[in-house]
Amino acid sequence: MIYLIGGPPKCGKTTLAKNLSKHLGIQWVASDTLQVVTMDYVWKYAPKKFNELYPHNAMKGETNDETYTLISSKLIAKNYIKQAKTSYAAIDMFSICEIKDGNDYVIEGYHVTPQLAAQLIKKYGRKHFQVLFLVKSDMEKFVNDVKKSSTPNDWILAKTQKKETLNKIAEMINYYGQFFDKEAKKYGFKILNMDKNFGGQLKKAIELLTK
Repeated sequence: MIYLIGGPPKCGKTTLAKNLSKHLGIQWVASDTLQVVTMDYVWKYAPKKFNELYPHNAMKGETNDETYTLISSKLIAKNYIKQAKTSYAAIDMFSICEIKDGNDYVIEGYHVTPQLAAQLIKKYGRKHFQVLFLVKSDMEKFVNDVKKSSTPNDWILAKTQKKETLNKIAEMINYYGQFFDKEAKKYGFKILNMDKNFGGQLKKAIELLTK
């Protein structure tokens, strides 16, 4: 079984993947890792295509303050959506290799979209996949919670000084979440809002993925 967990950044995907991995005694991988491989390949063999394929990485500044001053929250979300597609083939290949070897695996990341999940299920069969998407929509709560984050090397806290930037990041995640919500419903996938009772929602997520 391949467990696909998708959603915007900072919605609990990695935490869920780690918990599910421990619960089932199986391995997990972040789609960010697969993106690094494809990104390096593009940069080496097709550098002129890099900005087109990886608009978020191409446009972002050294800090979040710089990035969110230069680029709107809405455009950043759109860039994430576009950039996710560059890892579809890598996730596809990773999934079928593990399926053929008879391995169970958890794959999590923003690259795991409802469109990709639907494509994989159509290609390899529903019996091989469990799918869930996580979102957040309460922007004020997000800003308050992220300030208390204990995540090692948290990309928000490490590169953000201005409170205004935190608000813009929350706006981006909210906008991005609307995309996942709409697409998950379109393809008939389950989606969980992680704003309230995060621990309880994690347990619910594991139940949904393993029942």
